Amino acid sequence: MPKSRRHPIEIPGLHHGGAPFPLAVRLDNLLVSSAVHGMDPDTGKVPDSLEAQTAGVFANIRRILDAAGAGTDDIAKVTVFLGEGQSREPLNAEWVAMFPDEQDRPVRHTVPSALQVPLLIQCEFTAVMPTRTPQEQP
Repeated sequence: MPKSRRHPIEIPGLHHGGAPFPLAVRLDNLLVSSAVHGMDPDTGKVPDSLEAQTAGVFANIRRILDAAGAGTDDIAKVTVFLGEGQSREPLNAEWVAMFPDEQDRPVRHTVPSALQVPLLIQCEFTAVMPTRTPQEQP
């Protein structure tokens, strides 16, 4: 059987409650996440406030990127699912902190959403990593 081009990315302590899919998948130089929420991987808990959840979302994006061998400069698009009626201010603050150069930011689409309790925000992202030689492949 040929080796799969798809490489799942998992982070200890982060999960989707036993759902049968990984946090992200690297396929060649493409990295695509599933839903990224603000769960604290050390406690397994989702914070109560939008600000804390948003900070957790961005911390978890960094964890996934790091595990995949990517960085924030590799992100092309982020889709944010924001709980209905929630403010964009915490999102915008974390966004500018992660992507401070306004001439070098990925695109973003924010969708008002009815999220599963206790989630107030979650996102998914797509990153394009530098091409690796066959010797550099995991």
